[in-house]
Amino acid sequence: MSATAEPAVKTSFRIRDVEFRNRVFVASGTFGYGDETRDLIDISRLGGIFTKSLSWKARDGNPPGRIVETAGGMLNSIGLANIGVHRFIEEKLPKLRTCGTAVIANIAASSVDEYADVLRLLEEQEGIAGYEINVSCPNVKEGGLNFGTSCERTGEITRRLRPLTNRPLIVKLTPNVTHVSEFARTVEGEGADAISLINTLIGMSVDVRTRRPRLSTVTGGLSGPAIKPVALAKVYEAARAVAIPVFGVGGITSAEDAIEFLLVGATAVQVGTMNFVDPGISATIAADMATFARAQGVRDMNEFVGAVRANPDASVIQSWL
Repeated sequence: MSATAEPAVKTSFRIRDVEFRNRVFVASGTFGYGDETRDLIDISRLGGIFTKSLSWKARDGNPPGRIVETAGGMLNSIGLANIGVHRFIEEKLPKLRTCGTAVIANIAASSVDEYADVLRLLEEQEGIAGYEINVSCPNVKEGGLNFGTSCERTGEITRRLRPLTNRPLIVKLTPNVTHVSEFARTVEGEGADAISLINTLIGMSVDVRTRRPRLSTVTGGLSGPAIKPVALAKVYEAARAVAIPVFGVGGITSAEDAIEFLLVGATAVQVGTMNFVDPGISATIAADMATFARAQGVRDMNEFVGAVRANPDASVIQSWL
């Protein structure tokens, strides 16, 4: 190292036996399966990718319209459309094994048995670093929403899946509950290695000329910058309740947004809706976070985690959590 070279910022972190290069990931459902964007972004610059949700059988998803732009975000009602776990293994996974970063398979299902079946099949494959269990998608009528809003069912899923793998098991929680901390403690108690939140908020949009909902399913999932304050509050609440890592998700558009999530307790972040605007934004955010850390005199990104300074009257704020 030359006399003028700046010391490197430590960006890596570990969950179980998996070491992730940095703390910026792409969120499930916003980046395809990860192989489609290789000409648009150097995926190896990311901490990892969370694949599009995988179910046992392929799903066509909901009928159009299923995406609506909103002020500061977007509504989606995709309905977990996916090619199914078998095609994923045959067509996508061979390419992902050479992508140069960790691959986290997101699993969505309509029953506890289906979650287990998909995980067992993926467990036989090389090239998968871990699993994100989607119990919280708000745009599928069967399964997801009922699972995600029931603490008992969420715990049951985690308890059932934990013995099936030694890979990191991450449970994706819904924000559409009163106290997300209760769900975080439940899945931690059942053996989850980490949680990710938030998933989308329930939202709606109406065409005033036709007087009809813009989404075929009437309501869908709201994402984008508009939900960041909600996401920060939920991550803050959950991170104070558990010792396992939290992946912060919701409205991240810049390195400063990502640092905010770390400060309120997230270990890492997932970038979602902004991938539709700029497919390379996640790599930019990862680099900019390291630049910001150096400017702040921070040499290990972990110094940011949970370092928010509470206001003097924080006890009053906490009374409603």
